[in-house]
Amino acid sequence: MNALLTSCRLVIATMLICVAGYATVIWGVGHILTPWTAQGSLITASDGTVIGSRLVAQDFTEAKYFWPRPSAVDYDGAGAGGSNKSPASADLTVRAKEIVTKYGATADNPLPAELAAASGAGLDPHISVDAARYQAVRVAKARQLPLPEVQTIIDMHASSPGGFLTLGRLVNVLEINLALDRAKEAP
Repeated sequence: MNALLTSCRLVIATMLICVAGYATVIWGVGHILTPWTAQGSLITASDGTVIGSRLVAQDFTEAKYFWPRPSAVDYDGAGAGGSNKSPASADLTVRAKEIVTKYGATADNPLPAELAAASGAGLDPHISVDAARYQAVRVAKARQLPLPEVQTIIDMHASSPGGFLTLGRLVNVLEINLALDRAKEAP
């Protein structure tokens, strides 16, 4: 009986130290070193309403917005994950054909592959500058903005995460759509 009580105490102490203690330390360090990212990198409106996160993609379907990569989880942050379907899956082929049709891609104007294929987690908030430029004509037309103005907004929001190790420049879809909304509101 004494061994059982000692074992129970040891389990409780281990759980307190390794689970509660460790999680609390990591949470505290995160909030001290990077408080903004520790809170989810949330983007808020001027009234404090949360619009979204810089880290999680949102589905935009209107022509006046840039569209993100497809999502295997319907942009549900609680269920992040890719598809377990084979690249030869009939379902993926049908989805890809629908996407190509939605974008109006042709052999002369091929769709960037990233716009037809979901990211690994299904929540990638970024697209490449090339994918944004591919959509720029549609967005400019829908917003009745000159194409060079939309392209300038793309360039202003392009970044290279990871510095020199990044193979290409990216834009955050939510941020660029918000910038377009602000540009349309400007006098």
